[in-house]
Amino acid sequence: MIAPPKKLLLAIEAVLDIAYHAGGDPVQSSDISARQGISRRYLEPVLQQLVRAGVLRGVRGPRGGYRLARERRRTTLGEIGRALAEAEPANDDDLPASPVGAAVVVPLWQEVQASLDTRLDAVTIEDLCSRARDAGVKSAADRPLDFTI
Repeated sequence: MIAPPKKLLLAIEAVLDIAYHAGGDPVQSSDISARQGISRRYLEPVLQQLVRAGVLRGVRGPRGGYRLARERRRTTLGEIGRALAEAEPANDDDLPASPVGAAVVVPLWQEVQASLDTRLDAVTIEDLCSRARDAGVKSAADRPLDFTI
């Protein structure tokens, strides 16, 4: 099996983390990085790309963080992938230049990419939240509210 791009997996996990752990408050990048075990320096640029693409919304202030830009059921994994691709467009220099590469390998890769895009467009963040719930993953949004003053 071919390994998926690490940055794409990080972005999907970050969006899922925000959707799954957001209660009434935005989710802070420090909480995401702690749950995922990754550096905030690596996470923040990915979150900013997702904000610029309209997948996430940044909330400023001391209790700020990130929220989904729209409902979980309307955010697809394909949209997340395209947000990353737009930020770092593919370089045609990376494609095979030989006649067999141009006639066979590149078209095959484009077919595979199209089927992957179709599959990712069919999966929503809501679907992943359901999978997380079914797997017994605890959500920070489920913790009881504390009304002490």
